[in-house]
Amino acid sequence: MPELRLIAQPGAMPRAVPVGEGTPLPRPARRAARGGRFAGRAGELCEVFAAGEHLLLVGTGTGGERALLDAGARAACRLAAFPAIALDARGLSAAEATALAAGAWLRSWRYQHLRTRPAEDAPRLAAFELVTAEAASVAPAWARAEAVLRGVCFARDLVAEPGCTLTPAGFVERLAPLAAHGITISVLGPRALRAQGFGALLAVGAGAATPPRLAVLRWKGRLKAPPIAFVGKGITFDTGGLSHKPARGMERMSGDMAGAAACAGAILALALRRSPAPAVAVLALAENAIGAASYRPGDVLRSHAGRTIEVVDTDAEGRLALADALSWTRQTCRPRAMIDLATLTGSVVTTLGHHMAGLFDNDPVLGAWVAAAGVAVGEPVWKLPIDTDHRAALDSDIADLRQCAAGRLLPDACHAAAFLREFAGGTRWAHLDIAGVARREEPCELLPAGPTGFGVRLLDRLVAMRFEDVD
Repeated sequence: MPELRLIAQPGAMPRAVPVGEGTPLPRPARRAARGGRFAGRAGELCEVFAAGEHLLLVGTGTGGERALLDAGARAACRLAAFPAIALDARGLSAAEATALAAGAWLRSWRYQHLRTRPAEDAPRLAAFELVTAEAASVAPAWARAEAVLRGVCFARDLVAEPGCTLTPAGFVERLAPLAAHGITISVLGPRALRAQGFGALLAVGAGAATPPRLAVLRWKGRLKAPPIAFVGKGITFDTGGLSHKPARGMERMSGDMAGAAACAGAILALALRRSPAPAVAVLALAENAIGAASYRPGDVLRSHAGRTIEVVDTDAEGRLALADALSWTRQTCRPRAMIDLATLTGSVVTTLGHHMAGLFDNDPVLGAWVAAAGVAVGEPVWKLPIDTDHRAALDSDIADLRQCAAGRLLPDACHAAAFLREFAGGTRWAHLDIAGVARREEPCELLPAGPTGFGVRLLDRLVAMRFEDVD
């Protein structure tokens, strides 16, 4: 994790200076900036060496926290070859200074745990100095932001870890350190899952060497209220089962647990910033492998809710795991609301690309809150429908419902949401299909390549906006 220090005056290291449109330029950089036609527009960069200083002017346009977040990320990207840089936040509010630092922090994340030696072209940036004359007001704002950023980085580390070590049991091991922050961790192993009727989750993991787990993370908070529940799909590797995936791209299927990772990261964020809201994260962990005991298309499973499910495609395993997790969460935790996150369908990527997550809900107010939280933190979502025809397509001749519709060119994201809604019951529920936004294949100025940690900041902001008080 990067180190950040608050200082009053910059040192000799390279310094990034946010500049808005129409605002005065730093005196040593004026001539060079004007010669380069730098005007402070959003996204503009101007690197200047003058009067013994190394300055990077970063355009912020009309300003605002989102513009400062982007500016910090661009600065960290451009100056990544240096071991430390200064971020000039003088003249910024505490919230804007924090956003500038947060952007740099998020852009600087790297997964280096399995390297025996650093890559020759690996970024060196590991420390920041935030230059501000208002340390007394910036320090508490940064402490809160850092809690959320640590949750994001925890989620990214989980998604980056390969499936050979992050098995369902390995995932549980990675959660153990969270107990030091006041999070209560409990785990239902194979025997408890069988005793409690997790027929769908057990079927998904039946072909794997490591059996499924249900990990439950509880943050008590201070409010005397039911918890807000995060439910995550945690498929630690997805071969597609007997409905086998093609080889191309399968190496990325160790990241099919990004929903569970985001839920765990969000609980960590709440604990680190001592949120008053009680919360629970329920992680359905399994490996969808192929073995003698693998479940088959045409099988009928009995879910935790007692409803029977006809299997159509073993590569639509995530909704089966989530169905049991949602049912258990609803009955056991009796939450104020449930939000599930899952890298669930390719069709949501076809619909929304890699720019937004798909949002479904059974409560328009909760859906609006989720969408607003996404806008606030720059993790946008787009509401998609669950129509009566989507549910009708899941009618089965031999079971209570089918797991998915059969055929090509179908709105599978909508069918998956219709399926999950059956297991949310009367609890307020929202579903985020994050298949298109859980990772980036190529780096950009704002994000490195690899896991994004999408969902951690959204969930944290949702709790802060709507659940840190009693209804």
